[in-house]
Amino acid sequence: MAELDLQEAILDRIRQCDTLAALEEIRVEMLGKAGVITAELKTLGKLSPEERQTVAPAIHARREAVTEAIATAKTAMEQAALDARLASETVDMTLPVDGVAPGSVHPVSQVMDELAEIFADLGFAVATGPEVEDDWHNFTALNIPETHPARAMHDTFYLAGEHERPMVLRTHTSPVQIRTMTSSKPPIRIIAPGRVYRSDSDATHTPMFHQIEGLVIDKGITLGHLKWTLETFLKAFFERDDIVLRLRPSYFPFTEPSAEVDVGFTWKDGKRVIGGSGDAPGGGWMEVLGSGMVHRRVIEACGLDPEEWQGFAFGTGVDRLAMLKYGMDDLRPFFDGDLRWLKHYGFSALDVPTLSGGVGA
Repeated sequence: MAELDLQEAILDRIRQCDTLAALEEIRVEMLGKAGVITAELKTLGKLSPEERQTVAPAIHARREAVTEAIATAKTAMEQAALDARLASETVDMTLPVDGVAPGSVHPVSQVMDELAEIFADLGFAVATGPEVEDDWHNFTALNIPETHPARAMHDTFYLAGEHERPMVLRTHTSPVQIRTMTSSKPPIRIIAPGRVYRSDSDATHTPMFHQIEGLVIDKGITLGHLKWTLETFLKAFFERDDIVLRLRPSYFPFTEPSAEVDVGFTWKDGKRVIGGSGDAPGGGWMEVLGSGMVHRRVIEACGLDPEEWQGFAFGTGVDRLAMLKYGMDDLRPFFDGDLRWLKHYGFSALDVPTLSGGVGA
């Protein structure tokens, strides 16, 4: 009975503790190297086997009960302290970002925001889709035949394993156009920014990069609508009114007719400056976009009548646009995570693109 009274007294002391320091004092007093229960355990070696069978269970039970009570009390105190801290501390999320904070916005993220701002003003919504795509959305629905080089293993990352359809890391954001056309009724005006993957790596190519594609599906859409949209977009992006475009006939399986879009530039201090006609003295042309009228087979594959609905599509590399606008000559540092490069080319969190203030402000 005395042993039970002693154990209950210890447990009562633990329950009445109101600080972690007081709880630690009891733990040391009872379970430390010179603690009361530790001393009891040391006496077991001096007892006979018969005595140990009687005494040992009670001592071990007391040690377990005290250990568990201390752990429970400690957890409750720590949780109460955390709850009190959370209740008393507040963070004003409306405060501006500290101007001396070391972080910065990556150029790709900044350009993504600039593009979204420009196209939102033109009435485009932002659409997204999975980066792991099936063969139908990534190739077949886009009128890319089985023998097309884009399907080759050296261009496309194929996923191993058993799947209902072959699965790939998407090679472009065009599957988002297919998913939008099959799930939404026209008219459609979207941009599809995101990461894409191709097996390639050099100063201007990386296995993972960023694309933005645009799609318009409506009645009576012509190549003139496409040219006006691209011209308006590039003037807003480069913040120049003297942007001159040149459309060259090209071939893409998912558009017909197709056109590469070149923009005029001039040389200044050994660097290319976007603007003006490429045919002017000291000027030249640079390809920046691929575009065309959506192929009728693509429209049919999405369950729409090409006699009723027409559209145009375009696409470009976000990383390439960032390089052209902000004077970078190598794509690979975009993904190296070098803090010196990020500090030099990064943007402040307050540099939010707006058309009124200039998207590149």
